[in-house]
Amino acid sequence: MTLKERVSKDMVEAMKAKDKVRLDSVRAIKSAIMLAETEKGGGEGMSESDEIKLLQRLQKQRKDSIATYMDQDRADLADEEKAQLSVIEAYLPAQLSLEEVEAMVKAAVDKTGASGMADMGKVMGMVNAQVAGRAEGKVVADLVKKMLAS
Repeated sequence: MTLKERVSKDMVEAMKAKDKVRLDSVRAIKSAIMLAETEKGGGEGMSESDEIKLLQRLQKQRKDSIATYMDQDRADLADEEKAQLSVIEAYLPAQLSLEEVEAMVKAAVDKTGASGMADMGKVMGMVNAQVAGRAEGKVVADLVKKMLAS
């Protein structure tokens, strides 16, 4: 089942359950999918990796909004964003632990023979291909920098 199909099904369930937070979150996902499909030219739909990237973008937007609202002492709006964030994260693949990502980075550094920051791109490319939406890029980048700096 594609993400679009899952979202449509979940939207109907949220409407029946009168779950406003879930409905708003699912509508945001569906809107982003439709926008991405029309930008791309529509027709064939989205690949699984495109779906994951889209969900990660929505996740990042919510996290940024939460930080902004917290800075402005708007806990009420931050709580709404947190609720939507939890719904969006349910559609993402299970996240890897820090130790698992660290092991992948170490293996990539060993495999590429990376010795300094100049090799960061090679390592990042290899790790990002393995991680595929199961860890944030910032976490991976920080781990790569830490390993290459030492």
